[in-house]
Amino acid sequence: MEIIIAIKALTALAHETRLTIFRTLVQAGETGLPAGQLAKEMGIPNATMSFHLKELTHAELVTARQESRFIYYSANFATMNALLHYLTENCCAGAPCNSSQVCCAENPDPTSPAIHSTKETTQ
Repeated sequence: MEIIIAIKALTALAHETRLTIFRTLVQAGETGLPAGQLAKEMGIPNATMSFHLKELTHAELVTARQESRFIYYSANFATMNALLHYLTENCCAGAPCNSSQVCCAENPDPTSPAIHSTKETTQ
């Protein structure tokens, strides 16, 4: 993945509504959801949903297909996986990681406040 494509994807996901839409589509799987149903379930006006889906489609994170009179949107798993690979390809100085461990963390407990803290500590 090129850095420009990664930036587009990360920019699109850096919005609370778009991130929620994308996560919902990931959960829906390959079949996706019709735009109207997605808007209704999320309580978002159709025009707003259309805007956010356009941004996700432009970033290649979402694909659209027409079935009858409905447009179904699905997560683009190839782009999602490529982005995850791009972000983690040099993780842990090239040593292989597995999904059950926290990469390069001083504190391996993912529920630890140290991992989730936004405060800087000074000594």
